[in-house]
Amino acid sequence: MPARSVVTARQARLGAELRKLRELAGWSIREASEVTGIAQTKLSMTEAGKVGVSAERVRQLAVRYTCDDAALVDALVSMATERVRGWWEEYRGLVPSGYLDLAELEHHARYLRTFEAVHIPGLLQTEDQVRAIFAASVPQLSAEDVAARVRFRKQRQGVLDTLDYTAVVHEAALRIKAADAKVARDQLVHILEETERPNVAVHVIPFEVEGFVGIDTPLVCAGGPVAQLDTFLADTSYGGEFLDAEAQLNRYRGILQRMENVALGAVESKDFIHQLVQRM
Repeated sequence: MPARSVVTARQARLGAELRKLRELAGWSIREASEVTGIAQTKLSMTEAGKVGVSAERVRQLAVRYTCDDAALVDALVSMATERVRGWWEEYRGLVPSGYLDLAELEHHARYLRTFEAVHIPGLLQTEDQVRAIFAASVPQLSAEDVAARVRFRKQRQGVLDTLDYTAVVHEAALRIKAADAKVARDQLVHILEETERPNVAVHVIPFEVEGFVGIDTPLVCAGGPVAQLDTFLADTSYGGEFLDAEAQLNRYRGILQRMENVALGAVESKDFIHQLVQRM
């Protein structure tokens, strides 16, 4: 099987999870190759996500590595047998590849939790807000590039029809005007409309809240089919970074939980946003 020319974050994650199982078994690539009869090169490329792996091979490796977590193995088998081309692939070459990885992550998530300190979460942004953000942050983009990114973000928002979504947003993000007062007001009204969905909740952290030690890195937590397959995306200055090591998951789960603990409740947050709208 030829190596993939493009390895998505999800394909890389499957390979990484197979590597974790091998390492937990205490085996080197050479030892695993001898026991399984799979060439070292093939194992290495599989663990790097550069070649596909069958459901049968995943189960074979799980047995050889003495993994008795049936739910985890079933989840890995499901990842291995995915053959559907996602809608986001239509945008390959039109938007940065990291955007595609994020859309794929959201598509397969059981739930999404996010924290934003200075921006409205992407899944809650209006079209005018999106355009204003790209115009300000990437001014060299052509009109066609901006249009593609706007379409892409709007299509991403379709996941709000299918999963539970919780966003923790600092008051600063609600007050910053990416464009003018009308765009800002329409954005807040849109958030209020979205929170009428039973599966969407927004929690505001006001400036005056005590006990808040924030971080400037936006976070997204995508719940996997099992907890081990949760993923965090940290939006850093050098690009998005997918975090899935056990220590990273535990650390960022704690950070996100602390953010939620100091934020206003869902009802109080709606009242807070409604008051901001009235003052505009």
